Amino acid sequence: MTDDDCSIDDFRAQVLRDTDPADYPLATEIRSNVPVYDGGSAADRRALQSELIRALADGPGVVVFTAAFSPDLIEAANASFFAIIEDQHAAGSVAGDHFGEPGANDRIWNAAQKLALHAPQVFAEYYANDILAVVCQAWLGPRYQVTSQVNIVNPGGTQQVPHRDYHLGFVPAEHLPEYPAHVHRASPVLTLQGAVAHCDMPVESGPTMLLPHSQRFDGGYIAFNRPEFIEFFAEHHVQLPLATGDAVFFNPALYHGAGSNVLTGIRRIANLLQISSPFGRAMEALDRTAMVRAVYPHLRAMKAAGRPQHDLVNVVVATAEGYAFPTNLDSDQPIGSLAPPSQVDMVLAALADDLTSEELDAAMRAQNDRRNP
Repeated sequence: MTDDDCSIDDFRAQVLRDTDPADYPLATEIRSNVPVYDGGSAADRRALQSELIRALADGPGVVVFTAAFSPDLIEAANASFFAIIEDQHAAGSVAGDHFGEPGANDRIWNAAQKLALHAPQVFAEYYANDILAVVCQAWLGPRYQVTSQVNIVNPGGTQQVPHRDYHLGFVPAEHLPEYPAHVHRASPVLTLQGAVAHCDMPVESGPTMLLPHSQRFDGGYIAFNRPEFIEFFAEHHVQLPLATGDAVFFNPALYHGAGSNVLTGIRRIANLLQISSPFGRAMEALDRTAMVRAVYPHLRAMKAAGRPQHDLVNVVVATAEGYAFPTNLDSDQPIGSLAPPSQVDMVLAALADDLTSEELDAAMRAQNDRRNP
């Protein structure tokens, strides 16, 4: 990927198009270029899944299901979520998100596990939902894995910067051009984004801002932070009002961001679903911390002997854990970045600062404590 792949004119040509209702015959309507489906529809499952794949991959990149979850189930889940938040406040824990300042809103990291432990019956009823299964199976296959974060945007909560999401959406901008183009195209098929409305969300409360068809642009992970793309998003994004129990699902490469809540009477609450392919794992389980402990003295000796930096980086990447996730985001929150430092980041920083083995070991122990529930 190069700057030539990040033309705003090419982006405009990809995005400024109308969603043709004829392409989505099972949708009840097309609203602001987004296909909307009836959560109670009895459509043929395979036909519906084929249509959803087309919509998420090559179409607008986002779909909505109305009345996907029953109001009674949402109410029961909300009771648990608010109890969990009260416990967090009582413990003095203030959870921020990737874009908001800690304390501005309320967030439950690892909400799926916390709901399962706090109210297992509610969890079971919630994730028995077959609409969720239909969409997840369509995009990821039968053995998808669900994680979730509950986000409550309080009155006055401000909008997010438009972005793409996990995985490449969390990679530092300076590293993105180093990933080949086929990885930019493959990353979105490894995850699916979802959001379940846990209250009524008029547009003024700030439901997710969406830019239909933007996931089609191959250079989008590199380009989304550029001013001209942010300006384009501001001019052309859409927001759909949602009722309690409605669910939105979108390609993680779709340009999106939470909106501003300008209403004084609504705490906008959504269960943000991050559904992952089960295949993104290595074949063997390695104790990479032990490997770092063994190799680090030799890395320091290589540096002292004048070995080129790229040699040192090659060794660190082969030794340490290169990805920041999964982690315990209650204690290992990203501060000033989309992701907390990976073990590779920590070892490279230790080399740069010429830390001793004992100092690096203390830092790794602290990191492991933060990462583990």
